[in-house]
Amino acid sequence: MSDTAAKPRPQFRNISISNLTQYRLPWAGKVSILHRVSGVLLFLCIPLVILPLFERSVTSEAGFASLHALVSFPLVKLVLLALIWGYLHHFCAGIRFLVLDLHIGTTKEGSRKSAVSVLIVSLALTALFGLKLFGVW
Repeated sequence: MSDTAAKPRPQFRNISISNLTQYRLPWAGKVSILHRVSGVLLFLCIPLVILPLFERSVTSEAGFASLHALVSFPLVKLVLLALIWGYLHHFCAGIRFLVLDLHIGTTKEGSRKSAVSVLIVSLALTALFGLKLFGVW
């Protein structure tokens, strides 16, 4: 008989649930996951948070004053800071992915450097906007 019978394919099960805490994801993977998380955050918050707040701020002067009073609460400022981070990270990571689509920085070292720079730039910009939001300057 011939060896035309299908052989079972090998199965590689390198990572189990218990090993997930020990697995070190590269920086590019972390940026990719955070890009998706920030995109979902922004997508869900557009109809729930951003549009109602925008509508309240432009309908009348009294609506703007009530929104200004609402934003003075620290918990609301933290939610706004999370939205600011989501937007800035998504924007910076999106630019990184567009540059990668142009085949620039596709080496292992170039990818690591661009991923770390996205994290640094987005967190630095978030800190600047956060300082302005909390009234430091």
